[in-house]
Amino acid sequence: MAENAKSSDIAKMSFEDALAELEDIVRTLEGGKGKLEEAITAYERGAQLKAHCEKKLKEAQAKVEKISLGAGGEAVTEPANID
Repeated sequence: MAENAKSSDIAKMSFEDALAELEDIVRTLEGGKGKLEEAITAYERGAQLKAHCEKKLKEAQAKVEKISLGAGGEAVTEPANID
């Protein structure tokens, strides 16, 4: 699979799916099983998954920070402007 396809695959993942895959990678790497090249590839994917999870968390944090109370006491949200 090409590098671009791998990145777009990760970009489509939910936070929970990306985190679950990252946890699997960490367990595998900590176990020290497998070949060096496989470990390097897994580490690279793990780094991409970590960055994706961090981005998703920042987006969620921005949404939470935009929540305010309306005149009637109901929660009102504004779209977050995330770059």
